[in-house]
Amino acid sequence: MGCRTMVPRLELQLPKSLSTIVEERIRDAIVDAELAFGETLREDGLGLSLGVSRTPMREALTRLQQQGLVVIVPKRGTFVFKPSAEDVEQLAAFRLLLETTGARLCLAHARHRTQADLEAAVAAMEAARSQGDGKAYARADTLFHERFFANCGNTYLVNAFNGIAWRIAALRAHLSVPRAEEQERSFAEHKQIVACFAENSRTMLTRVLNAHIMRSASVYAEALRS
Repeated sequence: MGCRTMVPRLELQLPKSLSTIVEERIRDAIVDAELAFGETLREDGLGLSLGVSRTPMREALTRLQQQGLVVIVPKRGTFVFKPSAEDVEQLAAFRLLLETTGARLCLAHARHRTQADLEAAVAAMEAARSQGDGKAYARADTLFHERFFANCGNTYLVNAFNGIAWRIAALRAHLSVPRAEEQERSFAEHKQIVACFAENSRTMLTRVLNAHIMRSASVYAEALRS
């Protein structure tokens, strides 16, 4: 009886659709604060600048609306979402519920892996600070908080977070990055969260994360008012 050689399966990387490429480009522009809150997104202008027709453009905008990043108003146009102070307050309350749960699950079931991921994100934040790169700092900050869901082991929790993740990232880049003093406080708080994992302290983790999220929400609300 001859031996069978096992051939490893190759995962095919299918090319991205044109609408997906457009979606990612516009989403990055919103999350990186290249497009302002409430800014009008003209399909003709966007299509011309990105070199695509109306069909993939509309598909991309529809998906971005589902992610909460744009608002499509019939007969008026498409706009970057414009959060209110009430939006920020409600989002912070939901985020607090999700992140504290995710962080506690990580601490209980994936503490060392999560700690290593958080330390890597903090290192990226520190490098961005040294280079004065606010956008890179915001992206590293976003990555830090995503680790709670990458390692929590609860699919339903991950799906709930994915529903608000891009709006949180956009708020961070638009309202926090321009404030140098806020970045200083933010960086110190992230290091405290890492210390909670190092010390395996659930009580401290809950307290520090709670304070961090609510203070960030207060900063966003103040920025919107001013």
